[in-house]
Amino acid sequence: MAEQSLKKQLKVLTIPVFIEMALVMLLGAVDTVMLSRYSDDSVAAVGLDNQLISLVFLVYQFFSMGAAILCAQYIGAGLRKQLVQVVGMALVVNLLLGLTVSALLFFFAEQLLHLMGLRPELMGDGLVYLRLTGALSFFQALSLTFSASLRSADKVIWPMTVTGIVNVINIFGNYALIFGHWGCPQLGVEGAAIATATSRAVAMILLAIIHFRVHIPKFPLHYFRPIPWQELGKLLKIGVPAMSENISYCLSQVVITYFINQISNEALAARTYCANLITFVNLFCISITQGGDILVGHLVGQKRHQAAYVMGNYFFRWSLIITLTGSVLLALTGHSILSAFTDNVEIVTMGVWVLVVDCFLELGRTSNIFATSTLRATGDTVYPLVVGVVFQWSIAVGLAYVIGIPLGYGLVGMWIGFALDENIRGIILVRRWRSGKWRNKGFVK
Repeated sequence: MAEQSLKKQLKVLTIPVFIEMALVMLLGAVDTVMLSRYSDDSVAAVGLDNQLISLVFLVYQFFSMGAAILCAQYIGAGLRKQLVQVVGMALVVNLLLGLTVSALLFFFAEQLLHLMGLRPELMGDGLVYLRLTGALSFFQALSLTFSASLRSADKVIWPMTVTGIVNVINIFGNYALIFGHWGCPQLGVEGAAIATATSRAVAMILLAIIHFRVHIPKFPLHYFRPIPWQELGKLLKIGVPAMSENISYCLSQVVITYFINQISNEALAARTYCANLITFVNLFCISITQGGDILVGHLVGQKRHQAAYVMGNYFFRWSLIITLTGSVLLALTGHSILSAFTDNVEIVTMGVWVLVVDCFLELGRTSNIFATSTLRATGDTVYPLVVGVVFQWSIAVGLAYVIGIPLGYGLVGMWIGFALDENIRGIILVRRWRSGKWRNKGFVK
């Protein structure tokens, strides 16, 4: 009965998270789809910008990710005061971090894009988009923390609802400002940036209101006098390895994007189109893992390690089945989908072959998403970091570069290198999960 109850609870958690993640991905993809009607060059510029923005958002997840894991374990153990302390510390630190990073993105946008090797003909669009979305990115830092706190308490319906509202705002904003409808000026890339940044600001405000009404109504000052350094230390213990692994991955992708940019504008555009399509293939895996990890955190907090292990294996199996099915379907329909975005034959041909190789890549990526996230939910945070850094740079960057550029296989060759990296890491990390060495890593003693 207990196992059936957990599986039922997993479904209740996963469906709202799935819808929310779909809407989050749609928020990023809307700019690409609408700008594809504007020009392929604008898609390439915004695609490179979003590599940097993704890196920034991973930095913001530093404390929100740690807060989510600690909150799940504290809720399982019934420790309310520690829960409030963790969320409060995460919000303050993420606000300070967000304001600092936003200022750096605004004032040093041009230097960053030159460092990434953005071509001169793309610099105008790239600079406008990065400055606008970067300067207001601190809203996302707070949104991630509020959302993580709500999810850890099984209140997943609220982040989903907010993301849905924000998507509607972004779509209408893009339509009006990119193309100049409803009396608005035709701003192109600048319009997309304004709509996206405004949507993120609205999301933060709504999440803050909901968080105070349905989860933690107040943060009593005496909970933070003296400052709860122990809870901050736990956030760092989770957040530093998690952030370091994610930043390593994102930096490796920035370097790879730099290499792709050296191939051609067409290769950069094809990479942007394919990356946006592939995110939807990963959608179920990411959402069921997030939902499952809430339960794993609760179970670890309750010292029910065998139940956590069974639950993890259950949602990993379904992740593999659905993700691999989706990647095969995407490869089969890739030509038609890409042709709807662009009439450039070179971009379409390149993209189709990338989607074929990606079928193999998703086997490893699904294993990585599951094992890395679930090991962190148990408190086992250092091992995924070490494995990630070693293979991301030696294979995903090193080998992909050799196959793609010196050997002349271009974007498709680089995707083969990515696939090897994901599968090798996936095998190692899943073995770590099955070894059970995570059972003594929990934070509730």
